[in-house]
Amino acid sequence: MTTALAMPRINPGRILIWTLLFLGGVIMVTPLIFMFSTSLKTAGQVYDLRMIPAAPTLDNYVRVLSDGRFLRWFFNSTFIALTVTLSNVFFDSLVGYTLAKFRFRGRYFVFLAILSTLMIPTEMLVIPWYLMSAEFGWLNSYWGIMFPGMMTAFGTFLMKQFFETVPDDFLEAARIDGLNEFTIWWRVAMPLVTPALSALAIFTFLGNWTAFFWPLIVTTSQDLYTLPIGLSSFAVEQAIQWEMIMTGAALATLPTLAVFLLLQRYIVRGVMLAGLKG
Repeated sequence: MTTALAMPRINPGRILIWTLLFLGGVIMVTPLIFMFSTSLKTAGQVYDLRMIPAAPTLDNYVRVLSDGRFLRWFFNSTFIALTVTLSNVFFDSLVGYTLAKFRFRGRYFVFLAILSTLMIPTEMLVIPWYLMSAEFGWLNSYWGIMFPGMMTAFGTFLMKQFFETVPDDFLEAARIDGLNEFTIWWRVAMPLVTPALSALAIFTFLGNWTAFFWPLIVTTSQDLYTLPIGLSSFAVEQAIQWEMIMTGAALATLPTLAVFLLLQRYIVRGVMLAGLKG
């Protein structure tokens, strides 16, 4: 007597979900592939929509990398993104720790005041930022580009939520051992919130790497342009050099791709934990 083999059960819902995820992935990746494809084309091939160029060339990369302006823009973006990231990690975590672990009058008012800034659109803050920059002489300077993002309400909120999960017993034990508050924050509390620090650093770096609106307003010298602004200068009135724009964009995308591929587990973990803490 033979026993019929059990057929695997087909789950229509799971098939639908995976199909939608696949289509979503294709839609998200296609512009990226098209960007890299266009960077390998000549000016006459730009409007040829084939993904694989008929005669791929690296001349565009040679032209962009040999242009001193591009290297300067790359340095500016790197310097600004790293500086703002380090500032956020330091100040947001310090303020978040203070609000989470110290009891003082007006603590909740300060926290609500910080959170209230999240409700204000960035476009409404541009005019006060610009007037402030003009008053203090920060226009067309690195500091003028960086100061609005040196500390963020989101980062403070995120770090406060995580620091509240740190057991007070650890901190009290450190105080008994004679450590001062700054050392307790740095050596005891900070290592316990590494996922939040990683997520904050990654999101801050990527946000400042791709920032366009505020740096465009506050800078007038090409020597201070960041990559997004510098690449837009390839679009002149006579013609738009799409092959050069796509080549520069491809080069500018590589660091962000490297950051994501190397630290994606921290990104996912940080986002998941942030949602749980919220």
